[in-house]
Amino acid sequence: MNNFIKKFVFKVGNTTFQFNRNKGKLTDLFTSTIKRAGSPVSYTVGKMPPTPDLKAVINDLTSKNKVMVFSKTTCPFCIQVKELFSSIKVDYKAMELDTESNGTALQHALAEMTGQRTVPSVFINGKHLGGCDDTKRAHRENKLLAMINPPTEKYDYDLIVIGGGSGGLAASKAAAALGKKVAVFDFVKPTPIGTTWGLGGTCVNVGCIPKKLMHQAALLGHSFHDAKAFGWQMPESIQHNWETMKNAIQDHIGSLNWGYRVQLRDKKVEYKNAYAEFVDTHTVKAVDKKGKEISYTADKFILATGERPRYPDIPGAKEYGITSDDLFSLPYCPGKTLVVGASYVSLECGGFLQALGLDVTIMVRSILLRGFDQQMAEKIGEYMDKHGMNFIRPCVPTKIEQLEEGKPGKYRVTGQYNDGTPYTDEFNTVLFAIGRDACTNNIGLDKVGVNVNKSGFIPVDDNEQTNISNIYAIGDILEGKPELTPVAIQAGRLLANRLFSNSTTLTDYKKVATTVFTPLEYGAIGYSEEDAIKEFGESSIEVFHTNFRPLEWTVPHREDNACYVKLICLIPDDMRVIGLHVLGPNAGEITQGYAVAMKLNATKADFDDTIGIHPTCSEVFTVLDVTKRSGGDVSQSGC
Repeated sequence: MNNFIKKFVFKVGNTTFQFNRNKGKLTDLFTSTIKRAGSPVSYTVGKMPPTPDLKAVINDLTSKNKVMVFSKTTCPFCIQVKELFSSIKVDYKAMELDTESNGTALQHALAEMTGQRTVPSVFINGKHLGGCDDTKRAHRENKLLAMINPPTEKYDYDLIVIGGGSGGLAASKAAAALGKKVAVFDFVKPTPIGTTWGLGGTCVNVGCIPKKLMHQAALLGHSFHDAKAFGWQMPESIQHNWETMKNAIQDHIGSLNWGYRVQLRDKKVEYKNAYAEFVDTHTVKAVDKKGKEISYTADKFILATGERPRYPDIPGAKEYGITSDDLFSLPYCPGKTLVVGASYVSLECGGFLQALGLDVTIMVRSILLRGFDQQMAEKIGEYMDKHGMNFIRPCVPTKIEQLEEGKPGKYRVTGQYNDGTPYTDEFNTVLFAIGRDACTNNIGLDKVGVNVNKSGFIPVDDNEQTNISNIYAIGDILEGKPELTPVAIQAGRLLANRLFSNSTTLTDYKKVATTVFTPLEYGAIGYSEEDAIKEFGESSIEVFHTNFRPLEWTVPHREDNACYVKLICLIPDDMRVIGLHVLGPNAGEITQGYAVAMKLNATKADFDDTIGIHPTCSEVFTVLDVTKRSGGDVSQSGC
């Protein structure tokens, strides 16, 4: 009789055991949850109940689990599928048929139900998807996550992003990649002189990209002069053509605009070239350039509307002045230019315009680069002044009058110094760079109750959530956060992952590296010296510093002590570096590398223990030994 007993089932307490004579082992019948080390994704391994109705078991498992995988522990294709789900942070349930006593019968039942005889056999929301190739193909075509998390039918979209800049695009593409139905609304209101642009926001069209390219044009001009000292035979007169430069830059920007359109299409994000305004917390009305109005609904919204340049409230400012929104596509050379403002935009634009051979004056109300380390800011001003920049300070404009029409025209600018002394001069172009305003007016935030501060910026929590639970905000419009493109991109991507996947990663707004592309570049990470002293006290701060001279400057005999670096260290915290500042060529490239060290809480000893690359500018950070407190000499005169 025993020869005919293949298996028997018995129960101990609340646990049911099954003895399989062929396999010679006990198998407990339960479902356990397993979490892979280092992974936020869990999966469950199902065990077969003692029932002959295998199709009913399959239907039960596939109906109760969003993602159900019938696999085998030794199957490489099964492993690939499970690793794919883990990589996209999707919880799944797996039943390993080779560990089941009736796994073969179960596989036969699956084959009868699906027509597929092999494993893995993947079900999504109760529907059979297929095997390894089918699953990978669905993922490759951006369809897998949409199957797992189908869009809600309650609203037109799972997510509407208002603003097509870098942050908004990053958020929309990340959400769409997670299977959500997403739309981006982007509409550029023309400037007072009629300038407009395509998809991509400020950075791509009228900010970082054209600014850096014009800065490069200026650097090339300097290089022509240096080249003579290195033996290059150069013509005595070098001319710059504004139209050639402008057209080349605009062609590049146009390719970027098109690229963003293609990316959105490939990611299944709907692009709406329309101005969106809230009607209620789940509805916006959108007006396109033809005036057509239509309403759309969404479960969640992300505000990424960015900023636009500010004009002073004086006669003639908007009628005759321009901003950086106009400069980079200006169809004619600006000629003699007045740049009003002390922002990084002002100093950057004034710097490259002068280097292109134009007569440039910068009018400054008070300090340079408010919010940046003031020692570094003044060093930038000193360098630009020494190299021919005309600074008018402290002074503000009071009126602009047109004297002649033309491209460029001619304008009289009237101003006033702080002591009341009048100022007047004539210019071909007046460029305002006095700050930027958040684009949060006239989008219906008041109708839905989203809080904004008196300057129009939006306070959010650590999750970028406004006071309205389904409305979020990222980028330059956030109160008290860095107004930088990479910050907006990181925030948008991470926010989408938190909203629509299992991610909990927040944006770290501290120790963000930045660079000002003035004629002599300035890179910074962390605290300014004055802010460090204010927060920690002067006795807790040690500042290591030095001037340096790039090797490339020696042969053409550029000045000795224009370049400068300093490290700000927190004495009670093992001399942790809390501020890094560099003024010199390629400051952006230098600063980016050290940003990693700063994120990892590097100390002064870590910098000292690092062997520098010689001869480079960056190596100076590895040999700093003079403190400000000591009063030691930091001047340099060679390699």
